[in-house]
Amino acid sequence: MNEIIRKIENIVGNENVKVDRDEIEKYAKDETSSVKESFPLAVVFPTNTEQVSEIMKLANQYGIPVTPRGAGTGLSGGAIPKENGIVLSFEKMNHIVELDLENMVVVVEPGVITDEIQKLAEENGFFYAGDPASSESSSIGGNVAENAGGVKVLKYGPTAFHVLGVEVVLPTGEIVNFGGKMMKNVMGYDMVRLFVGSEGTLGIVTKIILRLIPKPKYSAVLLTPFEDMQTAVACVPRVLCESGILPTSIELMDRYSVEISSKFLNETIPQQGVDCHLIFEVDSLDRESLTRAYISLGEKLQQMGALEVYIADNRHQKMKIWKFRKAIAEGIIAFKPKHCMEDVSVPIKTIPTLIKSTYEIAQKNGVEVLNFGHVGDGNVHVTFLKPDEMNDEDWDKAMHNSLRELYQVTVELEGTMTGEHGVGLKRKNFLNIFLSKSEIELMKKIKKAFDPKNVLNPDKIFPD
Repeated sequence: MNEIIRKIENIVGNENVKVDRDEIEKYAKDETSSVKESFPLAVVFPTNTEQVSEIMKLANQYGIPVTPRGAGTGLSGGAIPKENGIVLSFEKMNHIVELDLENMVVVVEPGVITDEIQKLAEENGFFYAGDPASSESSSIGGNVAENAGGVKVLKYGPTAFHVLGVEVVLPTGEIVNFGGKMMKNVMGYDMVRLFVGSEGTLGIVTKIILRLIPKPKYSAVLLTPFEDMQTAVACVPRVLCESGILPTSIELMDRYSVEISSKFLNETIPQQGVDCHLIFEVDSLDRESLTRAYISLGEKLQQMGALEVYIADNRHQKMKIWKFRKAIAEGIIAFKPKHCMEDVSVPIKTIPTLIKSTYEIAQKNGVEVLNFGHVGDGNVHVTFLKPDEMNDEDWDKAMHNSLRELYQVTVELEGTMTGEHGVGLKRKNFLNIFLSKSEIELMKKIKKAFDPKNVLNPDKIFPD
């Protein structure tokens, strides 16, 4: 392996290869708390597409496993490497290549932090609508690999809706380009959509063309507490069907989510002790239509059981509401490090059944649970938590049983086990609950067509 390391150093330079255990420790894991870390042989920092191509040719020749990595904020174990492999970190491929306002696109490298793209677009009067909760720390390459969602999916769609073109290095080292700056393209198979969400198993995306849209000038956030969870979640499909308004976001926080967020922030939220809070955001190009929308939406919500409607239409008030939602994950990590955050997605009318089932599953298996997430599009982050008095062995068993029962309920509700976090290592052995043997085999054939030697992010997605 020393010979291989020297050859990689000849490609990228000695300063861009790390092998010391202390230096590579953070690359042995991502933010998935329930997947064990795995140390690679080396971490490599390419600075251009040609270097990535040469590394993949070498890896393919010698059968070396390669794991692409963005910012390491993933929640599926997708960026955790094999012990005898190498990590390709894209921290140094972090340039905005082109801002083309006439075509309303921006061209970026995979290591650019998502928030930087959003800020650049806003500075120029445009809007990049991809908005995962981790936008301040996640990289756009990771967003593309996982087809990241976020709080604005309801109106603007996930990452895939905003990717017009990609440059990709295949596992064999070839450089290919699909899509472009055009809005419409049905020339052959939709290869762009195939790579977006493929979890770094089919090719390494080294350049991305992202669509920009005119920036909505005005927005408002509505915070709506509900006395009980069932009333709250039952109103979500109704308000979408009956209000005539398509919100940017509809987010849910149950009582436990609010408690853990408040504890982390050392702040309280209006009507702290109720079962559920919903957050609605609406936007518009003019203030008058925005005002009509949030007044109409607020009246409809009160008719459906909201105890009160708190309206925030200035930046400070809106940020104050959103920070409670965005601090939930940080609170979980801080106060309940032993946890299992899930990502199930179901048709919106079945959300009440799903959430009721999570409380029953937790009680049955002796664990705690909280629910939060993007209920407007049916994506709920069901999070099982280890009780303080439970030992690790019992927790592992209870978590496994809880997951299987949660996934079984999700199947019965015609849902999927992951809406935005990906399968990766964490969920792969539950895939056959959702897909038939024929369906899994078809996906494996696609993987083999791109990666015949199985060197690119191996052992992900498919069951052992």
